[in-house]
Amino acid sequence: MSTFDLLVRGGSVFANGRLARVNVAVRDGRIAALTADAPDAATVIDATGRLVLPGGIDVHCHIAQTTSTGATTADDFHEATVGAAFGGTTLVMPFAAQHRGQSLRDSVSAYRERAAGRAVVDYAFHMIVTDPNPTVLETELPALVSEGFTSVKLYMTYDALRVDDRQLLETLLHARRLGVLPMIHAESHDMIGWLTERLLSLGYRHPRHLAHARPALAEREATFRAIGLAELLDIPVFIVHVSSAAAAAQIAAAQRSGLPVFAETCPQYLLLTERDLDRPFHEAVKYCCSPPPRSALDHGALWDGLRDGLFSCFSSDHSVFRLDGPHGKRSAGDDAPFNRIPYGLPGLETRLPLLFSEGVNRGRLSLERFVELSAAGPARLFGMAGRKGVIAPGADADLAIWDPDARTTLSAATLHDGAGYTVYEGTELRGLPVTTISRGVVVCDAGRLLAQPGHGRLVACERAPGVGTRPAPAPWLA
Repeated sequence: MSTFDLLVRGGSVFANGRLARVNVAVRDGRIAALTADAPDAATVIDATGRLVLPGGIDVHCHIAQTTSTGATTADDFHEATVGAAFGGTTLVMPFAAQHRGQSLRDSVSAYRERAAGRAVVDYAFHMIVTDPNPTVLETELPALVSEGFTSVKLYMTYDALRVDDRQLLETLLHARRLGVLPMIHAESHDMIGWLTERLLSLGYRHPRHLAHARPALAEREATFRAIGLAELLDIPVFIVHVSSAAAAAQIAAAQRSGLPVFAETCPQYLLLTERDLDRPFHEAVKYCCSPPPRSALDHGALWDGLRDGLFSCFSSDHSVFRLDGPHGKRSAGDDAPFNRIPYGLPGLETRLPLLFSEGVNRGRLSLERFVELSAAGPARLFGMAGRKGVIAPGADADLAIWDPDARTTLSAATLHDGAGYTVYEGTELRGLPVTTISRGVVVCDAGRLLAQPGHGRLVACERAPGVGTRPAPAPWLA
């Protein structure tokens, strides 16, 4: 009988913060040893000339999610996690969304059913709270936290999703007590609503005007306000999909003053600009997302934030709507106003190859920062430290083997999600994951899918580090 189930040998392994020429031995789905020896194993993978990195963690993606308008995103948990695996990601964190009037418990239960038996890599859930009533905050939320759902997303915009500032404060208070990490979609609702009405009343309907309706100023103002509300209650907060230099500056100022403010950005805010919306309607709809792409000047500030530690995570905000069909981006007609186009882009599969090619291979990011942003940082922040995001004895054997010099040209024809298009069509990449391993099982290798639906498991998360561990800032805020 073999000593180990799997041995990955000959590669440059990123462990303990650096590359080392060691072999990774796996037993029962976990890393059993990092060794210079070549022990006997049932399966041996030769990684000579390649990088062995922790499998990626995408903490912001929308999978099989029904929106407030009744539309459902295009890919199910099988399609989405297959794409994730081919992109070097071994854990996804989508959202169990409560809609107004719904039970949070029922929303999580229904979402678990959607995922069960379909995923090929592991997954964990955030919760979206839109109706923070006493039953939700005092009964349902504590019970769900005890079951491993320890992060909650709150929207500051969208009529059907937003919570007002008082509701936000009340939710933050309960999150602090429970050790829940709040995630904030920070855009100014009234500013966007007023601008949208003005634009449409004057005939500005084309998707290019999405950038005018949701300007960087709306993101900056809401980011400042979200940080202030969190500061009042002395609770860490995570700002999602930062798109602009203006919002990044608010986060940097808060971090310099010692506030526990964390943030992510996404590929679309590094590689697209508002000019991508200025295309013929049938093409422009592909690029409609919220917040919208900004300017090339914002790119530099966001790359700086990725390099310098302002951002803790690099996520996709994957949210797929097909172009046609009842829920498609063109479903409201060929001349629909920009506010009736479903917002969202596909990105689970392309997230890490884009970051590696544009970041590591272009000298913008060190390999250490790549691993921190793609795996180690997300695992720590969302309660999976020691189990996910690292290559170390005792951790789950979630590995991505990268060929740092492999080249390809991105095309929708070779991707695996349910979109049927990519906004990065024709982009040339250097550096690709060639083998992805989840809990010791090879999910995909050399372009072949090997794992079966249902291999992926729901992961329970621990309480967020640092939330609620200090005394309340005042007795009336306890």
